[in-house]
Amino acid sequence: MYAIIETGGKQFKVSEGDVIKVEKLGVTEGSFTFDKVLAIADGENLNFGAPYVAGASVEATVLGGGKAKKVIVYKYKSKKGFHKKKGHRQPYTEVEISGISV
Repeated sequence: MYAIIETGGKQFKVSEGDVIKVEKLGVTEGSFTFDKVLAIADGENLNFGAPYVAGASVEATVLGGGKAKKVIVYKYKSKKGFHKKKGHRQPYTEVEISGISV
């Protein structure tokens, strides 16, 4: 059994026991429920939402958070002496999927 959820403007295919990194949630520790479920597959049964499956949810446990690897943004203009270097680390939340309910 697996589900496709939407969080942080991205879609994730998850099943029970998966550990995924999603955009930063406002939760530090404990449980979290994803209610934006786009599709659920249980063997031969496929259930697609329009846009979301009614009454479906995915339960998850928040394991922690952190920051991703640094991305360097470097800008320059040729022959002008203009150089600008900037770094960015995107925050994320790591969650473990504990259950899928319809």
